[in-house]
Amino acid sequence: MRNKLLSAIALGVLLAGCECSPESMEAGSAPVPGSADDFKANVKDRVFFAFNKHNISAESDRVLEAQAAWFKTYPNTSATVEGHADARGTREYNLALGKRRAHAAMHGLGKHGVEKKRLRTISYGKDKPFVADAQTEDAHAQNRVAVTVVN
Repeated sequence: MRNKLLSAIALGVLLAGCECSPESMEAGSAPVPGSADDFKANVKDRVFFAFNKHNISAESDRVLEAQAAWFKTYPNTSATVEGHADARGTREYNLALGKRRAHAAMHGLGKHGVEKKRLRTISYGKDKPFVADAQTEDAHAQNRVAVTVVN
């Protein structure tokens, strides 16, 4: 009787050790195709701008072209293009600059074949920095950006 009880306990311990938690299953799994996570994992989601500029560089145009290819693969997706600025300048000026940056990125996506009805823009100016309290030029550069966010 004692051997049966010990065997049952040992079996229970072994089975409990083999159980997979949902978190461990998700950690190694790939993002769902066509999802926001898929976009971020497979395509750069942001384009950068020079100080006080909103024109699209050749490098940024290549990023927008790759984004457009992803959107063509998933025609039922839409996105918001967020415009951002660094902390220098007034809030009002940076909101306007962020708007111009978001529109420039949206027009770049349109140039590469994404229907504009699938896109909307918003400007955060300097209100939502990626590098808070930026002190160096490199840190400021990370905040001069348009980010494409899949809805």
